Amino acid sequence: MTKVVALSLRPPGSPAPIPQDALQALAGEGLAGDRHADPRSPRQVLIAGATAYEELGLPPFALRENLLLGLDTQELQSGMLLRVGADAILRLSFQCEACGALDVQRPGLARTIRGRRGVLARVVQGGPIRVGDPVTLLDQRLPALPEDWRERVVQVLASLPPGMVVEYADLARFAGIQSSYCRAFPRLLASRGLPGRAVPARSNPAAPRWDGAGLFD
Repeated sequence: MTKVVALSLRPPGSPAPIPQDALQALAGEGLAGDRHADPRSPRQVLIAGATAYEELGLPPFALRENLLLGLDTQELQSGMLLRVGADAILRLSFQCEACGALDVQRPGLARTIRGRRGVLARVVQGGPIRVGDPVTLLDQRLPALPEDWRERVVQVLASLPPGMVVEYADLARFAGIQSSYCRAFPRLLASRGLPGRAVPARSNPAAPRWDGAGLFD
C-alpha cells in the first residue's frame, strides 16, 4: 500500500515531537514512551499523510504526528486495519481535529489544514515500527467510530453495562475528546435522554463506576 516515511514520539512534558528511527507499538496501550499511550483512549497514535505536507509545504512534524505515511489520510476510514512492518496492527479511529497548537508552526495552519491533519488510531497488535516499513491495508474491518464527538459520547454510554455509570473525565477519554468538553455533557446527555449514565468527578452515586472494560475489543 505505502510505507512509513518518518516517525516521532512526544514523551510526557515534551512540547514538540522528537524524530525517531524506530518505535515500539504496545497492544492496547499505544506507543512506548509517548504521552498519548493510554489503554482507555481511541487516540493512541496520530497518522499523517505525506500528501498534506507536500501540497502545503509544511516543515517536518508540523502536524505533530507519530507516523508519517506516503498517502492522503483522507482516503482512510474508521474501522480500517493497517499492518505496519511485520507485526504491528493499527485500528483507525477517526480523523484528528485541527487544533490551535498547529498555528505555532504557521499562523492560520489549523484553519488551512482542516480535515487533513491526519487520522487517529489504536494499537491492536504490538510490534516494532521502523522508518521505511511497508504499510498494508488488511481486508478485515472493525466497527467504525463516529466522526462527530457527540455521537461517540452516546456510543460509549450505550456500551455501559446495566446499572453502571462513568465519570465525565473518563467519558471524555473513552470518546477521544479533550476534558474541556465535559462542561457540554449535561446538556448533551439531557438532550439524548441519558442523564444519570455519566456523573461529574467526586460525585457519589449509588451505581458502580465503569472502567471501560471491553469497550475497544
